[in-house]
Amino acid sequence: MDGNEIRGILAQNIKSFRDHRKWSQADLAAKADISIPFLSEIERGNKWPYPDNLAKIAKALNVQVHELFRKEIQSSKEQDFTAMVINEMLTAQKAAAETVFKQFLVQVKQSS
Repeated sequence: MDGNEIRGILAQNIKSFRDHRKWSQADLAAKADISIPFLSEIERGNKWPYPDNLAKIAKALNVQVHELFRKEIQSSKEQDFTAMVINEMLTAQKAAAETVFKQFLVQVKQSS
């Protein structure tokens, strides 16, 4: 892996994390205390952030710095789909638990 590929991964991941939060570049730049043009250059893979700026970006995104360099990051669409599936599973589990609990209460009342 060369420097250009690493810079591309960093750029893609910052944008992906930002998009997942539905933040504009202005939002992230403000939260990370960096300029919008500089963030734009980073997201296009044209500039490398210094370590302190990289730490600010990671902190603003609420991720660890190393996560910004992960090659296998999920796209925001994949993350949204995963969240939807988890929510549907939790809803189904809650409904099933309520049904079982109601049946238990009926049985307790009948045996009393």
